[in-house]
Amino acid sequence: MTHKTLSQELLSKLEQYLSEINFGESPKELYEPLTYILSLSGKRIRPILSLLSYGMYQKDVESIMPQAAAIEVFHNFTLMHDDIMDEAPIRRGKPTVHEKWNANTGILSGDVMLVRAYDLLLHTPADKLHTVIKDFNRTAAEVCEGQQFDMNFESLSSVKESDYINMIRLKTAVLLGFALQLGATLAGASKADIDKLYDFGVNIGVGFQLKDDLLDVFADQSKFGKQVGGDIISNKKTFLLIKALELAKGEEATKLKSWITKESFDKEEKVASVTGIYNSLGIKELTEAKMNGYFELAFEGLASISFQNKEFYQELKALAEMLVHREK
Repeated sequence: MTHKTLSQELLSKLEQYLSEINFGESPKELYEPLTYILSLSGKRIRPILSLLSYGMYQKDVESIMPQAAAIEVFHNFTLMHDDIMDEAPIRRGKPTVHEKWNANTGILSGDVMLVRAYDLLLHTPADKLHTVIKDFNRTAAEVCEGQQFDMNFESLSSVKESDYINMIRLKTAVLLGFALQLGATLAGASKADIDKLYDFGVNIGVGFQLKDDLLDVFADQSKFGKQVGGDIISNKKTFLLIKALELAKGEEATKLKSWITKESFDKEEKVASVTGIYNSLGIKELTEAKMNGYFELAFEGLASISFQNKEFYQELKALAEMLVHREK
């Protein structure tokens, strides 16, 4: 029998808690999509981060299961609405909510999901409730800002590197930061440690998204969960494309812009050609350097934290390292 890691134990307890939440029953068309999207085997990284950061200071980790679950419910609400905006047919290998039901149901179910996230946060003790709700509201608004920036970028001919980094910080990274901030706040950690854990999450989150951009082009297809080169095919303004447009000169610049403007093309040919341009410009190495800079910053901050329970600190570090070294 294999020994469960601390994260796996927490995940089992979280899954149990999520499965027992009664979000509502009637009309079933409103509530079934909530349990459906939550059942699609996500990694639950964000609530696990909350539980680990709490456990670094206090031992009664299960006492904050409602607040950890709130983060997962909120995250899945954003996915439900993002999928409608992106017209995405598949989420984690299964039909998206708007495909299985319809877009209007997806919008309404997402709305009630956000309300239920607040219900779960109300389990917070009165002396910390104002801080938690204020931090959550700031984060939720920033996630929406990030999504809007991402949509704005689709219609822009060029995007600055700094604007792209800011967009992924808002869209992806701040929720990881909040997850860690939430656990530490509920545990009564010092303001200095709460701030360091928040920054750790944000830096890991930016690095995580840059890694995602990199894997989309350079991953081993047998290990990657989606089509390699999907971002190239759709002209998605990732860090790689932004840097390539900035650095390409002469014939390479002409070729790259030609691929971006073509409406009909052979997908494999486009992926191979654009990847070739990336290789000649050293885009992979530039992206790795940028990504590793954020990861290094994250671990430097984590090393200076004053924790109480070493087991939880080591598990948090191990989970972050897993995100750094993932291949899919």
